[in-house]
Formats: sequence, structure tokens, C-alpha cells
Amino acid sequence: MEPLLLAAVLGGVGGLTRGVVGLLKALSLRRKILWGYYLITVLVAVIIGVFTGSIFNFDPRLSLLAGYAGTDILEGIYKSFAVQKVYVAPGSTTKKK
Repeated sequence: MEPLLLAAVLGGVGGLTRGVVGLLKALSLRRKILWGYYLITVLVAVIIGVFTGSIFNFDPRLSLLAGYAGTDILEGIYKSFAVQKVYVAPGSTTKKK
């Protein structure tokens, strides 16, 4: 198999593995599954696997690991910048004097 294709496949497998972990978590918490988001993370894992494989002489282990960890890191960055709802408890407002 071509080294570039192998890196892409292994990056995708890493991303799929990470995605399955996320799907199991969403199912256990009874959250809505966003299939488009899942597909995008797997495609990003393929790209990360190719870049990592090409940088590190197509070491298959690194492509697989980069596909898993890379999407996890990017998801964490995305969630840290995503706008979230803030809950303010009743009576917790401060009064100015």
C-alpha cells in the first residue's frame, strides 16, 4: 500500500475510534448525535494522519495516534471557543450601591 494512503487510512481509523468513544458517551448520556459533526471529525483525522505520516516518514503508529489524539485536541479547542449558555441562579445577582 502506498505510504500516503496508509497514513490516511490509519489517521481515519484513529478518528473513527475516537468518534466511537464519543458516540458511546453521547448514547449513555442520551444526547442527540450530530452525524455531520462526526463525519467532519473523521475527515479531519484523515488529514491529520496524512500530515503526521508525511512529517515522520510514514510511521503507521504515529498516523493512527495522530488521528485519534488530533481530533480530540481539535474538539477540545473548538469546545473552549464555542459560545455556551450560562446559567445564573436566582438571587445571585449583586446589587450596586
